[in-house]
Amino acid sequence: MMKTARALFASLLVLSAGALVSGCQSDPDIDITKLGLENDPPDVLYTQGLANMKAGNMAEAARKFDAIDRENPFSEWARKALVMSTFVKYRQGRLDDALASGNRYMAQYPKSKDAPYVQYLIGLSYSKQIVDVTQDQRAAAKTVEAMQAVIDNYPDSEYVDDAQAKIRFARDQLAGKEMQIGRYYMERKEYLAAISRFRTVVEKYPSTNQIEEALARLVEAYYAMGIVEEAQTAAAVLGHNYPDSQWYADSYKLLKSGGTEPRENPGSWIAAAGKKLLLGS
Repeated sequence: MMKTARALFASLLVLSAGALVSGCQSDPDIDITKLGLENDPPDVLYTQGLANMKAGNMAEAARKFDAIDRENPFSEWARKALVMSTFVKYRQGRLDDALASGNRYMAQYPKSKDAPYVQYLIGLSYSKQIVDVTQDQRAAAKTVEAMQAVIDNYPDSEYVDDAQAKIRFARDQLAGKEMQIGRYYMERKEYLAAISRFRTVVEKYPSTNQIEEALARLVEAYYAMGIVEEAQTAAAVLGHNYPDSQWYADSYKLLKSGGTEPRENPGSWIAAAGKKLLLGS
């Protein structure tokens, strides 16, 4: 009786194993080549991830690196894998995923040797999401914030020069958005609202490509409101800094048509902003 029971139990084990294998082979949702991935040592997975990257198989590389991070948390292999996972996801265009893993890395390893690179990847991931100035510029603001962190926290890193370039582009986008809204208000003769936007460009984004137009629009808006002294000051600052600009030529012509000309009022906020322009700040 005991021998029969053992034989029956053995038979059931064989049948169960056969059914499992058969089910794995026939089920289209199961890839048997990926079973047991988490049991591979992290160094093996890391090497495999690098090999997949080299072969251009970014999806499989990401899977390998994520497995290391998941199964060996807070280990040195997990730290290295998190760097590579952030890079791979950035390359794949999975920018939100890259930001998630990059920000997690910076929270855990802000002083590590790879921290400058990961912070740079975070900035790049935001930069890739910058859209036309007619749309929301949140990504541009985030780009400035992330790339400034590269410059401030890792000033000797090799990523500083490109971080500065990305900041210049993002700030120009932010200034462009202000100009777009300001022009919208100008068209509707809502001059105070327009002036507020142009003032933001002059005071906050003086080194962008938008500064000449911003000063010229201030001339237009103040002149339309009858605040001639401020219009003259804006034109004077524009002329001092960009004497060959078409925007200055147009502003000068506007003032002359009303019997006046550019003249700076030293007490104006525009004059104070103009001094910063001359200093290049």
